[in-house]
Amino acid sequence: MGSLSSIQHEILSAFQFRHATKEFDSNKKISDIDFQFILETGRLSPSSFGFEPWRFVVVQSPEIREKLRPYARGANKQLPTASHFVLILARLPKDMLADSDYIQGMMENVQQLPPEGVEGKGKVYDAFLKTGFRLQENERAMFEWGCRQTYLALGNMMTAAAQIGIDSCPMEGFDKAEIERVLVEERIMDAEHFGIACMVAFGYRLHEPLNKTRQTADQVVQWV
Repeated sequence: MGSLSSIQHEILSAFQFRHATKEFDSNKKISDIDFQFILETGRLSPSSFGFEPWRFVVVQSPEIREKLRPYARGANKQLPTASHFVLILARLPKDMLADSDYIQGMMENVQQLPPEGVEGKGKVYDAFLKTGFRLQENERAMFEWGCRQTYLALGNMMTAAAQIGIDSCPMEGFDKAEIERVLVEERIMDAEHFGIACMVAFGYRLHEPLNKTRQTADQVVQWV
């Protein structure tokens, strides 16, 4: 492999820097402009058909964090110490159907397709759901497909954070039903339209991490 450019070195350095931070320095806070930058990389992330089935809930209330903590063992140290804590929600299957108000609204109002474009894209999308990935026949599979889109935004936010020296930790170690119950009770999440996909904490590391371990390129890359 030839020599890398300076920007390529910077990007790889960010990937080396990033690790699953288990505990943050609670005395260090991310600036508003830096966190808005991180959120913007999530908002601008790609999604299947461009339908953006996500919502980013930034939980800064100590009281809400403490209510979530008993049901999020994977975030036991991150919830009380992270500068910013984000719950990433995914749209429920009924919102992701081709003829749903949400999808129709995305095509008409966000993507600004003309009527014939809405009709054509809607037909292609409907076929994808029914015969391509055959998602529509299985509600759980369809919800998980929506969650997969949110992970694109999750990865971009963590990488962007690492590039400006901010630590992060993605988490799935939580009781989905109980977390959703708390969010509904606190009027944070509309259970008619959303479910939780994952969590991610941002801040500054309290301890230095162990060396990063990964399989070699030969073990994970296949050229055909």
